[in-house]
Amino acid sequence: MVTGTGTVRLTVGQAIVRFLAAQRTERDGIEHQLFAACAGVFGHGNVAGLGQALLEAELLRPGTLRYHQARNEQAMVHTAVGFARMRNRLSTWACTSLIGPGATNMVTGAALATISRLPVLLLPGDVFATRPASPVLHELEYSGAGDVSVNDAFRPVSVYFDRIWRPGQLPSALLAATRALTDPAQTGAVTLALPQDVQAEAWDWPAELFADRVWRIPRPPPETVALIRAVQLIRGASRPLIVAGGGVIYAEATDELRWLVEAAGIPVAETQAGKGALRYDHPLALGAIGISGTAAANQMARQADVVIGIGTRYSDVSTASRTAFGHPGVRFVNINIAAPDVAKLSGCPLVADAQIALRELSRALGTWSTPDAYRAEARRRAAEWDQAVERAYALGHQPRPAQSEVIGAVNQAASPAGVVVCATGSITGDLHKLWRSVDPKGYHVEYGYSCTGYEIAGGLGVKLAAPDREVFVLAGHGSYLMMAQELVTAVQERIKLIVVLADSRLDGDVLPVDLAANAQSLGVRVLRATTMAEFRDALGEARRWAGGPVLVHIETDPAVAAPDSQAWWDVPVAEVSELDSTRQARADYERAKADQRAYLAPPESR
Repeated sequence: MVTGTGTVRLTVGQAIVRFLAAQRTERDGIEHQLFAACAGVFGHGNVAGLGQALLEAELLRPGTLRYHQARNEQAMVHTAVGFARMRNRLSTWACTSLIGPGATNMVTGAALATISRLPVLLLPGDVFATRPASPVLHELEYSGAGDVSVNDAFRPVSVYFDRIWRPGQLPSALLAATRALTDPAQTGAVTLALPQDVQAEAWDWPAELFADRVWRIPRPPPETVALIRAVQLIRGASRPLIVAGGGVIYAEATDELRWLVEAAGIPVAETQAGKGALRYDHPLALGAIGISGTAAANQMARQADVVIGIGTRYSDVSTASRTAFGHPGVRFVNINIAAPDVAKLSGCPLVADAQIALRELSRALGTWSTPDAYRAEARRRAAEWDQAVERAYALGHQPRPAQSEVIGAVNQAASPAGVVVCATGSITGDLHKLWRSVDPKGYHVEYGYSCTGYEIAGGLGVKLAAPDREVFVLAGHGSYLMMAQELVTAVQERIKLIVVLADSRLDGDVLPVDLAANAQSLGVRVLRATTMAEFRDALGEARRWAGGPVLVHIETDPAVAAPDSQAWWDVPVAEVSELDSTRQARADYERAKADQRAYLAPPESR
């Protein structure tokens, strides 16, 4: 309702929906709808507020903000995260839930989004602001404070948190929330807790609150002095190595990376989030680095004298718990849009957008390049690893195929435009070292939080973000059991997903559980395979299927290991034990622990 004073009278819920629909992002002159949809589970606490607002928008203003019905609150946040990652953080979803358990179910999803720096807006229902009675349903009676609710659990896992006690607080909160979501250096989960009575309360809003608003995503250049220092370090190196992280892909800097690699002859290793930054068949592509890495990347990392980290957080996985870089005088050049990351490992810091920084670095390095012998070594190691992958793809293991064979068949079926989605279990490590990436958006393994159950929900978001691409969700039996509910959403909306259920049942007595039958009971088409030939045929049939989600089931042998990464991971072992096996494991652990380094000395002193 428009008043005569330049204001619009709407409920808080209606104002939020109107505001979200008007937000855009822009980078490199291209605009994107910031909030492409809203997912929700409605009930006590949000049905009369945001629920009513979304219904009204759908009936009276179709296309304002599309709504997707979710079956699980955690899963719908994963779906939003999958969507945001596939869109390089330029678009995302809002997620709303009822008060109480519905809200706190989203906390795990919020943690995943913030840890992996992927934007998602959470709008949980909350207690009554007017406090008409106490305790109300789902209220946390906290004797130390009257304004605490269960939604305060979102505070440590959100990059921005606010609770809207009064309607007049909403405009500034919405602007602050959107600023946080569109900040490429600090994005993550943003939570606006909405008391149920406030959601339904009307207010006279300034009309300009609902005007189209464009949030420009900046590309900050590196500081000149820092760039000069980085160029000096690289020019003085004889064995430099690039570690490409997710920031390369989010910044759409893969072309710039390839230009630098080909001009300067610097080989590239990739983190989980950075996989696909350089095509697997590029002569200087060493593949994955760290505990789930390739022998090629980890061998080159041990001898690297300058490591150029681009858009990476240097996690314990990618640094092999800080044992990956063994050169006694190794130095680090850290390029990242997030200031905290450039200070890690005492590196030479370049706070900058990856695309701009790579262009500037290439320009400053000019005709400099690595020695021919070093390039030849990198090519040789990369080729040797590719041969190891080929062998792992074709083991012919009986009676159940190895996990590596399943990955190889899916890789072949997915190439070149398909997307693989995974998040947890041994299959994530095998994917990192074995998957042959040909496209920067073709590999989607969520390993920042490695949340069991992410796969199907995240895959749903990937498919909605890229409807023309075939999406292959790889899940083990544990992950499937944790969260398969969004298969029902895919069935309801006829969204095509190919779910590959690699069921690695152990030998001996097993529970009489048929997970394929479970999927079938949810309305999913199921294809079963026992041999690799049957599995490849099933994948081909699944690709031709156009009637919604399809699940391909195959049992695998978990005892067959993929090729060794030749890296170590710091997983503590009991210091004392009566078991010989534990004592031996502790001795091995202490020997490996001795190689761990702090990298504390400043570059100038090395």
